Amino acid sequence: MIQDIYNAVIEMEQERVEELVKQEIDAGAGISKILNEGLIAAMDEVGQRFADGEFFVPEMLQAAHAMKAGLDVLRPYMSQGESGNKGTIVIGTVKGDLHDIGKNLVAMMLEGAGFGVIDLGVDVDTDQFLAAAAENKADIVGMSALLTTTMPGMEALIKAIRERGLAYKTMVGGAPVTPAYARKIGADGYGEDAPGAVETARRLLNA
Repeated sequence: MIQDIYNAVIEMEQERVEELVKQEIDAGAGISKILNEGLIAAMDEVGQRFADGEFFVPEMLQAAHAMKAGLDVLRPYMSQGESGNKGTIVIGTVKGDLHDIGKNLVAMMLEGAGFGVIDLGVDVDTDQFLAAAAENKADIVGMSALLTTTMPGMEALIKAIRERGLAYKTMVGGAPVTPAYARKIGADGYGEDAPGAVETARRLLNA
C-alpha cells in the first residue's frame, strides 16, 4: 500500500522504501500517486515534525535519504511531466565554502517535493551557477553559505543575474544567513532550514 511507503519514509527505513516502491510499481500503481501520496506527502509530514520540534536534522536527513531511495526507483518510470514538473532549481554552496550537509538536505527535500534539482556541489563560483542555470533552463538559483567570509559570493551572483537581465528567482540560506541579509542583497527568497526552503520555492513558483 502507498500508505506503507509514506510510513516507511517517516520511519527512515531506506531499504524498505525501495522495496515498497518496487512492489507498488509491479502491482500497477500510478507513478504520480506513489510520488505524491507516498514520497512527497511523507516529506511534508517530516518537515512539519521538524517545525514542531519532534524531528531534528539527523532524523530529517535520514528520512530524506529514504525518500530519495524511493525516488531513484521511480525515476525511470517518470514522464517529463511527473519529474521536476514544479520547476527546476540549480543549487550549490558558494565559492570558497566546502560545507554541504545543509545544502544536500535542502536539495533532497526540494527533489522530494517535486522540483527538478541540479546540485552543483560546493565551492561554486558565479560563472558556474550562471552556466548551469542557462543549460538547465532553471527557474530558481539557490545559494548556500556556512561561512560569513563566503556570503559576499551570494551578493555577487545576485548582482550578476540582475545586471544581465536574467529572469531567475534567487534563494539563499545557511547558518549565518539572515532574512535581513537576504533582503539587503536582493534575494527573492530565504530558507531558514530545509522545510523552509521548500516552502519558499513553492511560493516563488506558485507550485
